[in-house]
Amino acid sequence: MGAYILRRLLLVIPTLVGIMVVNFALTQFVPGGPIEQILARMEGEGDVLQGIAGGSSGGEFEASRSESKYDGARGLPPEFIAELEKEFGFDKPPVERFLNMMWNYLRFDFGESYFRSIGVLDLVWEKMPVSITLGLWSTLIAYVISIPLGIRKAIRDGSSFDTWTSGLIIVAYAIPGFLFAIVLLVLFAGGSYYQWFPLRGLTSDNFEQLSLIGKVLDYFWHIALPVTASTIAAFATLTLLTKNSFLDEIKKQYVITAKAKGLSERRVLYGHVFRNAMLIVIAGFPSLFLGIFLSGSLIIETIFSLDGLGRLAFEATVARDYPVVFGTLYFFGLIGLIVGILSDLMYVFVDPRIDFESRET
Repeated sequence: MGAYILRRLLLVIPTLVGIMVVNFALTQFVPGGPIEQILARMEGEGDVLQGIAGGSSGGEFEASRSESKYDGARGLPPEFIAELEKEFGFDKPPVERFLNMMWNYLRFDFGESYFRSIGVLDLVWEKMPVSITLGLWSTLIAYVISIPLGIRKAIRDGSSFDTWTSGLIIVAYAIPGFLFAIVLLVLFAGGSYYQWFPLRGLTSDNFEQLSLIGKVLDYFWHIALPVTASTIAAFATLTLLTKNSFLDEIKKQYVITAKAKGLSERRVLYGHVFRNAMLIVIAGFPSLFLGIFLSGSLIIETIFSLDGLGRLAFEATVARDYPVVFGTLYFFGLIGLIVGILSDLMYVFVDPRIDFESRET
């Protein structure tokens, strides 16, 4: 197993480099980079433009405009544009910029945001509580509900219970998370009916003045609706996965043999079937958590006014804040690849009979 893990770890490096190369190359062709963003902002502030370009004659205006490669550089001196390029590092060739960036990232030096004057890692840690809250609690609740329900559905396959619960699951899966979030907001957060839950934020303004129990209750009060909204899709998928996994195992020969020996249905189910059926469900926990943690929170965060990693990634992309975009891409790409290895280790932990090394030979 050690050799397998070592090979997987070694594969992390070229995979991560490939991800960064593709995304870095794509950004070279996307219009509206950080310099264009600054020029566009300055263009909207007439006094700033006049202060910078003041003293330039009409001829100088046309010359500087024709010399600049930026659409927003209207009347700005070439020296000013060159200074901006140097400040952002765009005075160097793309290959050199990429190599410098990767060297810094290997040392976990992600630099500072272009527009927020704060380190990228500090910015990530600042937004992390919201994303951890949504990802962790949504995953845990999905497992706590889905596993018992899926087992029950497998045992009573074809019954009325299985039929109506399947109908509810299909409806839950079909409803988009953002639509369910809006419904919860309208019904229970003062939209048109009840004011039972807060409209925004992770904690109340007086959170620091509350007692320990008060802080815990306040925290769960705030996360109730967003966590419920982000759980709905994962809950539906996981329930059906659990049911199908148990049905596959129940039909196997070893189960029939165990029942023929006189073992009770409960002992057969939880003593023999459970470990094999739960292999794929439990081993998928890291991947499910990471999926909700990274990709499933943008709309939920926006609807409930939560400032997490989803909104950070979206705002950084729109603003072309490249240190944040590439820093978070590298950081979470690395986490995703490591989680893939952890998922394999979870398989071995749940069922020691699995040997990945023998499968590769």
